[in-house]
Amino acid sequence: MDVPLLFPFADYWWFYGLFTLGVLVVLALDLGVFHREAHEVGFKEALGWSIFWVGLALLFGWGLYEFAQYRLPLDPRLAGLDHLALAKQTGLEYLTGFVVEKSLAVDNIFVFVVVFTYFGIPAKYQHRVLFWGILGALVFRIIFIALGSVLMQYHWVVWIFGAFLILTGLKILFAPEKPIEPEKNPVIRLLRKFVRVTPKLEGQAFFLRKPDGLIYATPLFVGLVFLELSDIIFAVDSVPAIFALTREPLVVFTSNVFAILGLRAMFFLLAGVMHKFHYLKYGLGLVLIFVGLKMVWLNDAFGGKFPITWSLGIIGAILSLSIIVSLLVPARRAPAA
Repeated sequence: MDVPLLFPFADYWWFYGLFTLGVLVVLALDLGVFHREAHEVGFKEALGWSIFWVGLALLFGWGLYEFAQYRLPLDPRLAGLDHLALAKQTGLEYLTGFVVEKSLAVDNIFVFVVVFTYFGIPAKYQHRVLFWGILGALVFRIIFIALGSVLMQYHWVVWIFGAFLILTGLKILFAPEKPIEPEKNPVIRLLRKFVRVTPKLEGQAFFLRKPDGLIYATPLFVGLVFLELSDIIFAVDSVPAIFALTREPLVVFTSNVFAILGLRAMFFLLAGVMHKFHYLKYGLGLVLIFVGLKMVWLNDAFGGKFPITWSLGIIGAILSLSIIVSLLVPARRAPAA
C-alpha cells in the first residue's frame, strides 16, 4: 500500500506560511537588531550564532515530530496506518535532510572565501553580503523545491536526478579541482558591461548615486550576484539529494531553510580552518553517490523505501570518517612551481 503525502500543500499551506513568516521575522531581527552596525564577526560571536541556528533547527525537528504525532491521526486518508511510525519517519527524514544539506553547504564556504578575496570585501561587510545572499538563496530554493515536488512524481525524473547525483559524486572524487575565477563568469562579465560599477567599495552600500545623477553598482553588489549564481549551481545538487531521502515537500523545504540560515555563522566559524578538512570533499562525493543510488536502486530494492535510519547512519559515518581522516592524515603538498 502506497502511503499518500503526509503534508500536502493544499492542506498545510498555512504551515508553510507561518514557517516562512517566522523565518522572515528571525532574519529581520538578525540584520535590523543584532547586526545593525557593520562589524567584523569574531570566533566567539560566530560560535554563539552557530549553536543558536543548529539548536533552533533541532528544536524545530522535535516540534515537527510532535506535530506529526498530533496531526496524522486526524487525517482520514491515513486511517489504518501506524501514525507513530509515520511521525518518527518524518522526524528522522527531517534530521537526515538537515545533515545532508548542512554538509553540502560546506562547499559554499570555499566560494565565499574566493569571492570576498577577489572583490576585496572587508570582514566587517561580509555579514551584510551573506545576509542578502542567503535571503536570495532561500527564494531560489523555494522555486527549485516547488519544481522538484512536481517533477519527482514521474519515475523517469527520479532516475535522471539519481544518475546526475551519482555522476556529480564521481566527478568530485576523480576530477581535478578547477580554480574559481569570478572574472571569467559570463554573467558577471555581462553585468559589468551593462551596469556601471564603481572602481572601489563605497562603505556597505550596494548602489549609490554619483554627483552626475547616475546610479552606480559597487563591487559589493557584484560579489553578491556571484554568490547568488553559485548557490543556484549548488541547489542543482542539494535539492535532488534531499528528495532522495524524502518525498515530503514540507520536510525538504524546512530542512533546506534551516541548513541555509546557519550558513553565515558557519562561514565565520570555519573559514580559517577549512583547509584542514581536505578529505571532506571526498566524503561529500560519496554522500552524493549514496543518495543517487538510493534514488535509482536502493529504494526499489527495499520495497519502495530504503530505511531512513540506515540512511542517517551511513551518511553520518561517511562524513565523520572523512573529517577524522582529514585531521589524522596530512594533505599532500602540491609540487613547487
